[in-house]
Amino acid sequence: MTGNITLAPEAEAAITALSGPGGHLLPAAELTRLLGAVEADWTRFASNWDDLSLDTHMADGGTYRYRRYGQYDLDLGTGELTLLPHEPYRQESEVNPLNGGVDRLFEPLTAAFTSDPLLRTLLVTLGSVFSTVDGTRHWNIKLHPYRITAGAEAGQPAPEGRHRDGVTFITSLLIDRLNVTGGESSVYSDDGTHLLTTTLSTPGDLLLGDDRRTLHSVTPVHPVDATEPAHRDVLVMAYTAR
Repeated sequence: MTGNITLAPEAEAAITALSGPGGHLLPAAELTRLLGAVEADWTRFASNWDDLSLDTHMADGGTYRYRRYGQYDLDLGTGELTLLPHEPYRQESEVNPLNGGVDRLFEPLTAAFTSDPLLRTLLVTLGSVFSTVDGTRHWNIKLHPYRITAGAEAGQPAPEGRHRDGVTFITSLLIDRLNVTGGESSVYSDDGTHLLTTTLSTPGDLLLGDDRRTLHSVTPVHPVDATEPAHRDVLVMAYTAR
């Protein structure tokens, strides 16, 4: 992978939207073409969500979130994507009033996750999209694979409500929806203007936002059939300019 990447036409609408209002939905079919992926790639990658650990740092006492955490350095000048040493994750309480203000140590990303070729293509391609928007060539990327379960306790994809993450660009990639309703995502400008609302429904649907200028929220998820397992799997990728 080189630092000089020619982006496919599927990226043009995302670049235009991120350069303008600040939010964009990239449908699964378009992202799949952009990445040069096939269905088997998504199926293989999704298997990693069966190996997440319970998030024990939820200040609301919830037991509905499973996750891992890791971060990368991406230098588009050289094309180098480097997995960084594992360390606690921290957001300040001004950004995350529910869970912020403390170091949260999560289980690291697995070797199967970090070695998946789809992940590398995804991270470098999105970095190139964001670089086209604002000129940054060097990124820190924080990865949060989440499984939000739903049962007697509603699953809360965004328990902090409408918020930003304190990064440059924020994305949410749908991996799987099993037996759930809800999970409607919305993006707003700083002044509260509604920009878009969508329910990520097809694996590969990707919501992108300029986190400096927008806020986002996701409604709770509930089981369709309360007697069967129910979850919503996503990969949140947070890009911060170096």
